Amino acid sequence: MTEPDHLAGLDPVVQESTPAIIARGLRRAISDGTFAPGDQLGEAALARTLGVSRGPLREAMQRLTQEGLLVSHRNRGLFVAELTTEAVADMYLLRTTIETAALQRVLESGAGSRTADQLDSAVDAMAALASEPRSAAMVAADLDFHHALVEAARSPRLSRVHETVLVETSMCLHAMSATYSDADSRLSEHRAIADAVRAGDAARATSLLVEHMQDGLARVRAAGPAI
Repeated sequence: MTEPDHLAGLDPVVQESTPAIIARGLRRAISDGTFAPGDQLGEAALARTLGVSRGPLREAMQRLTQEGLLVSHRNRGLFVAELTTEAVADMYLLRTTIETAALQRVLESGAGSRTADQLDSAVDAMAALASEPRSAAMVAADLDFHHALVEAARSPRLSRVHETVLVETSMCLHAMSATYSDADSRLSEHRAIADAVRAGDAARATSLLVEHMQDGLARVRAAGPAI
């Protein structure tokens, strides 16, 4: 049977599998610090808490193991991956590469003003949380800034790779939160990047972004045992 022409533009509804739903929930819990680096995830307790059988839970946990978010220790079980010094440095290298590439594409495409509006909105959200610089909400607003920058590049591949490091990025932001006594430096760094994007100053925007990444890496390292 031929479908009516007005339905041609609709995409099929994708039904998520139970393991995919569980995996997404576990990623979120790792991202927001519910499960901290080094925490053990007991299969029986998790299955009871989530109200799921062990089969799909095992599959979900296997996915996170393949993503590097969980690690298996023989005869001990599964644990949230530790943010080692080497892993954090490698993650920041990848983030810097992705975000500077996104920044270049944004400015080359002439989308600087529109992107700056989105970045300023994220900074405004951070400013509204200035009284709680170490909060989970501040971490989420910080993530929104970087997500907006990469999405503005309109590069499916950059976006896809960026998604792979968002959970680890969130883990790092939670770890470094203890190094912020107030929100001033955090706000000024992000606002300066947005201003340079609006001005179309690629060299300054790139320099500020790289410095921001270096500051973030230094703060996570300074957190010491928190990583």
